[in-house]
Amino acid sequence: MVSDFLVRLSIRSAMFAGAITGFVFGLFAGATLGALISWFAGAIVDWQSQLGFSLGITQQLLPLGDQVKSLESVSDRWFLVIPAVGLVVGVFGALIGLLAGGLWAALVNLGVLPIQVTVFRRNEDFAAQRVRRRPTERRRKAAGE
Repeated sequence: MVSDFLVRLSIRSAMFAGAITGFVFGLFAGATLGALISWFAGAIVDWQSQLGFSLGITQQLLPLGDQVKSLESVSDRWFLVIPAVGLVVGVFGALIGLLAGGLWAALVNLGVLPIQVTVFRRNEDFAAQRVRRRPTERRRKAAGE
């Protein structure tokens, strides 16, 4: 068994791993955000209709009265809004992960963030390479054991 520090890390693979991680996280966060946007659009449309009915005035005089048609379309097309927002936020997250992975690999390669690795050689016996525990003090038994 050899224990040492990593000398070189592939920047391309670190950037690729960061992009995948960022995309997956962004896809989840974006889908959640898209669901919230669709739900709030429907809630605003319902609030507008109840407010217009209770006050007895036209829809254009209410707050957000001109945007009711677009809010209705967002609320009605939730099955398109949720994946679209998820993909947009996922791509943005992938870009951030790509840059973060490249920065991390560059810092490892410069020696700023050393990574300790342990390597087992193929030609040696694995059982003989195990790290043995130091002899510890004898443990006292608790009452009732």
